[in-house]
Amino acid sequence: MDHTLFSSPASPYVRKTRVFLRELDLGDRVAERMVSTNALDTDPDLAAANPLGRIPALARTEGPTLCDSRVITRYLNDLAGGDLYPAARLWDVLTLEALCDGMLDSAVSMVYERRLRNADKVDEGWLDAQWRKVSRTLDSLEADWTEALSGPLDAGQIALACALGYLDLRHGDRGWRDTHPALVAWLAEISTRPSLAETAPA
Repeated sequence: MDHTLFSSPASPYVRKTRVFLRELDLGDRVAERMVSTNALDTDPDLAAANPLGRIPALARTEGPTLCDSRVITRYLNDLAGGDLYPAARLWDVLTLEALCDGMLDSAVSMVYERRLRNADKVDEGWLDAQWRKVSRTLDSLEADWTEALSGPLDAGQIALACALGYLDLRHGDRGWRDTHPALVAWLAEISTRPSLAETAPA
């Protein structure tokens, strides 16, 4: 194969790219390589492919390794001639994708704050501030994005499904579902797609 995707099953950023592979039927062109890596101990093969040591990373034979999930998903869409970034709705799709990735940035950083610090060093005020960013974004999506979520599948919807899945996995105790019934119903429906069911975090 000409491409290798460095992956980890729990990463929501990786999940986005794995959903794209399935939606675009690129399984025969991209090999998935699962690696064990974290912020303190980078897998050496991953570091060789991507000096940042971050996943996902898409190694290519015809050019440098691509990094950052949004770069990789745009590339995969072009590679397959897909329509997950439709020109007629491009700016809305990109904005939704950016909002969802921003939620993930806050949600993931909250996990690292507890995982990488001693309990007496954890900054609860900082954690609460990060969750407020997530909560505000969820409120905006619930109120303003219902119409966009009812259209054909696109990159923004994939990003949202992966972000909400991560909130369930790592922050379900914060009760985001209690106050966002439209997002909950939408997630239940879209999660039946094989691409999302097959990549659901465990």
